[in-house]
Amino acid sequence: MQETVTNKRLEFRGSMFLSLVPVAIFFIFCAVMFIGLKAFNMEALAMAGFVALLIGGVFAKSYTEFWDAAIKGISSIASISVIVIFFPIGMFSALMKASGLSGGFVWLANSIGVQGGVFVGFVFLATCVMSTATGSSIGTMFSAFPIFYPAGVVLGCNPAFLAGAIVSGAVFGDNLAPISDTTIASASTQIFKNGRPADVGGCVRSRLRYSLAGSAIALVLFVLFGGKGEVAEAAQIEQLSNPNSLFMLIPVVIMLVVATKTRNIFLGLFVGLALGIATGLALGLFPLSAVFANDPEHNVITGFLVSGVNSMLGTVGLVIAVFGIMGVITEAGMLDYLVEKILGSKLAQTPRGAEAAGIIGISLTDLIFGGVSSVCILTFGPVLNKIGGAHDIHPYRRANLLDAVANSLPACIPFMSVFVFIGSALTGLSPLEVAGGTMYAYTLFLVMVFAVATGWGRRYEGPNGEELKTQPAK
Repeated sequence: MQETVTNKRLEFRGSMFLSLVPVAIFFIFCAVMFIGLKAFNMEALAMAGFVALLIGGVFAKSYTEFWDAAIKGISSIASISVIVIFFPIGMFSALMKASGLSGGFVWLANSIGVQGGVFVGFVFLATCVMSTATGSSIGTMFSAFPIFYPAGVVLGCNPAFLAGAIVSGAVFGDNLAPISDTTIASASTQIFKNGRPADVGGCVRSRLRYSLAGSAIALVLFVLFGGKGEVAEAAQIEQLSNPNSLFMLIPVVIMLVVATKTRNIFLGLFVGLALGIATGLALGLFPLSAVFANDPEHNVITGFLVSGVNSMLGTVGLVIAVFGIMGVITEAGMLDYLVEKILGSKLAQTPRGAEAAGIIGISLTDLIFGGVSSVCILTFGPVLNKIGGAHDIHPYRRANLLDAVANSLPACIPFMSVFVFIGSALTGLSPLEVAGGTMYAYTLFLVMVFAVATGWGRRYEGPNGEELKTQPAK
């Protein structure tokens, strides 16, 4: 006798729409923290996610089955892939911060005498490099604002455009860096037909065209409109300068090349860490004790390798909570319901329409979660994976659309964006001023709209995962 296997849905005390209760609770937490308290940290977001799950389980018919669904989402290959990569990323990011790389850019600008709009453009490029090197938009902003913003003000920069340039540069790396959490999340949520997640190296390679186009337009705007302040005495800039730290660009470039060429982010990080530590020690940018040391007085291990891992714990907690919420939505059938509705709409009957629907969905999700692009990507990524996969759109293209839109205009809406709140808090400018100066958010969004409308860069998935210019026959 043949046994029939059926997939049992997670049931709720009413309808499957109650599976969205954790999403609603998480959104309320985001609104309270970002808008009400004007505070942001990953640990608090992780807490919000788990509280949302604990409360949401009450609405399920079985609290046990609810958490079985959450754990199934947490233990998915996409979740594990994201979690594992975060820890070596944290170590590399901490290495870059310890080396004082930003001080080298301050020295360079001061040496060649740039000021006004040119300095704003320079700051944008410098923060692009910093965020690409560290893979951390938040970390880049906290590192770059204290150095570049005071320097730019005394060099005659427009404060709003200067702040916007720093936020823009931070977002650039968040979108492009192979060690960025959003890059990894966007790749991991887009699955090839053979069941494996999209590789980070391939996504980054194909993503360059969009990032470079958006940044080139933004750079011109920063130079043209960024220099309407008054030039003051810039002697204080010399105290922040350190030309030797520019040598840390060597391990950064090599790490990026290795990660992109081999399509193995772990190998790239290993090479970058080893070369970066050797370079930093040789140049005296940090002592050996800054890498790894013992503090016998407090009985703890110190050093940026340890602090780098520690800095990722909040983000890992957030990822676990979000994938738990996604597991609940998936097992309840809500994800399939949303996908069916989108695919059944008139808009999504063509590859172009499917991508347009994706832009709308990503933007709305990003707004709901206060511009926290990693959460947006983890939440909407599985939906886009099914919508795009139905039209054979290549996983690289889907990942690039997901990451670019999530890190553009929807992530920088005043009073709804963590990026804008941080820029406002670190400068004293209003959220409207910071958002108004964040040119890259607008130019990248327009580039992606153009790419969807014209088909620029659209590729389809072949039988063996290859990129095709035309859609394969069904």
